[in-house]
Parts: sequence; C-alpha cells; structure tokens
Amino acid sequence: MAHVRTYRSKVKVGNWTEDELLQKDAMKEYLEKKEKGELYVQKIDLLRQNMLKPVNLSVTNDGDLHFGDVVMLVNVGAGNRDRSAVSIDADVNSLMTVPSPSIPVSCGVTAGRTIQPCTRTAFIVTSVDGNPEGSVLHFEQHFALRTLSGFAKGLYLTSDMRSFQKCAKKSHLQEVYLDESKCFLSCWKIVHLDPLERLEHEGLPVPANVKVLILHCKTNQALAVLGDQALWTTFGEEYEVTTHTFLDCHKLEQENNHWVLCTSDPAGNGLVLLNRQQ
Repeated sequence: MAHVRTYRSKVKVGNWTEDELLQKDAMKEYLEKKEKGELYVQKIDLLRQNMLKPVNLSVTNDGDLHFGDVVMLVNVGAGNRDRSAVSIDADVNSLMTVPSPSIPVSCGVTAGRTIQPCTRTAFIVTSVDGNPEGSVLHFEQHFALRTLSGFAKGLYLTSDMRSFQKCAKKSHLQEVYLDESKCFLSCWKIVHLDPLERLEHEGLPVPANVKVLILHCKTNQALAVLGDQALWTTFGEEYEVTTHTFLDCHKLEQENNHWVLCTSDPAGNGLVLLNRQQ
C-alpha cells in the first residue's frame, strides 16, 4: 500500500515551491505569447485568414494574356492525380509579424487541390525586359510570375539547377520556390503544347485558359506537378511541384507539364476553365 496516495492533491509535498514557480513562469510565458499573437494556433489562424482571402483574377477581353494580369496556374490532372493549382507553401513557424504580418522572403510552393482564386494561388504576369503593363505576352518571351503584394510579399517563382544541398523534398528533382530577388532564375517562357506547331506560334500572343508548357529559361525544364509525391502542409495533403520535363515514348510532354493560366469569366461566372469543363 506504499504506492497509494494518502493525502489530497492540495497538500504541498516535496519541492513544491519550485514547482509552483515553474507553473507561474509557464503561465506568464503563455500569456505573453498570446498577447503578441505568437501561439501556434494563432499563427495558423493568421496564415489561413490571409492566404485564403478571395482574389479577383483578371478578365481578358481579347482572349490573350497580358503583363500585369492576375492568373492561376492550374494543372487539370490525369489518371489518379486530381486537378490542382500552384500554391504558396509557407511555414507557420517562419511567419513574420513585424512590421506587418507576411510570409518569409523565401518559401516553397505546392500544388493544392482546391481551385479557388485567393492570395495563395494568385500570380501576376510580370515583365522582365521593360514591357509596359497591359501589353500582350508572346510565345517564347521571357516573363516572371510574382505573388501579390502585402501578406504574400510579392515574391517571384524561382528555380535553379539541382544539387546535393538544394533539390525537391520528395523527388529530389529541380526545386521550385519563391524568392524576393528578380533575376534570371525567376525567368520563364511559354511554348505551344504541340511540338509540331511551336515554330509557327513563336512570337504570337499567348492565349489564356488553354493548355501550354511553362519552361524555365535557365535550365529549359518544364514546370511540373508530381501526383505520386505528396506533401503535408497547413492546408492538407498536396502535390509536389518541380521543374522537370516528363516525356512519353513519343517524346511528347506528359500531363504533368500541362498548365492552364486561368483568368476570370467576363460574364462574372467564376473561372473560364471550370465553366468550359462543366
């Protein structure tokens, strides 16, 4: 019967003074973090509240893409891979609160299955050679994809040659991430989906809401989504995004590399891509 507790829980035994001080310090630290908004639950709420804020995509009246357009990068999926959109993957523990809430200056990207125009999935077609905003984007023309300003920090979609220190988490292919620097690593170009028509379409305007290939200018590898490589994020299970050209037996790019730069329906009925599929 030596192990039976013969006293009430309020009875102070052992080193009770130190235990009491430790509890007070823990409570004080908890209240300070709560007041500053540094609790893990508060950070998750802050991230979701800002990342899932609805965004109005651009409306194209002539059917072409223009510099300054706000678009979504959507892969329509194939086989066991669902439809997905390139999304910001920000670490909750790396959120910046001073001077204003924002994501870190460098973070990853994933392909989320929720096709919703929001801060997390919206990208701005940005010129890298001085073209005025509103001018038409052409095939094989270099451009950059930038996140929205404010909470998303206006970061550029960037990639570089893989190495032992820097590569994709699961597939170990060429990594795709967001960075604040606007350089050659953040330059992309669009080519026609059909390789037999690429030479004919070179220099022509890029149509919106159709399947195209997005190539990285430095490595000439195509942006891709991997359905067999899943990553767990704050928003659930999502696909890994990398820069790698997947070819079939006919030397044609596979569905992993097919992307649609989505815009809003001029009639105000959501996304043009979704309306076409319905």
